[in-house]
Amino acid sequence: MPGWLTIITTLIIALILTLLPMPHWTIWLRPAWVLMVLIFWSMTTPYRVGVGTAWIMGLLVDLLSGTVLGEHALAFSLIVYFVNKMHIRLKMAPFLQQGLSVLLFMLCYQFVIFCIQGFIGQLPDTKLYWMSTLTSTLLWPWLYVLLRDCRRRFRVV
Repeated sequence: MPGWLTIITTLIIALILTLLPMPHWTIWLRPAWVLMVLIFWSMTTPYRVGVGTAWIMGLLVDLLSGTVLGEHALAFSLIVYFVNKMHIRLKMAPFLQQGLSVLLFMLCYQFVIFCIQGFIGQLPDTKLYWMSTLTSTLLWPWLYVLLRDCRRRFRVV
């Protein structure tokens, strides 16, 4: 399987995981699957996955989830830009430091979405809004290992 096909497949799987229905009480715990996959690929292969890919994936998330068009596109592009700028440091960092970086990226992403929703008058009415940052951060090590093994198996360079 060519490298670009592996990247596209993992992004499609992340989109599917994002759209899977969840019980109402767990809605705030949904990890940012697409963003985590984008962070991984832009960290390991920054010349293949960049701001353009993040923008397209953000538009797809906006279209499929029914949010304001460009909301996720802006947030994903911003985060992937910073990951691309720091990809060498992130790749060499130990898991704990990588996890803290992902926590900061997720908080940044949530903050951008929060600001956009504030501008249009649709602020979340609960503090649980920030919980997806925590679940994304906790799932990062397992997702990283899974995608790293996938990258090695299909020889994505």
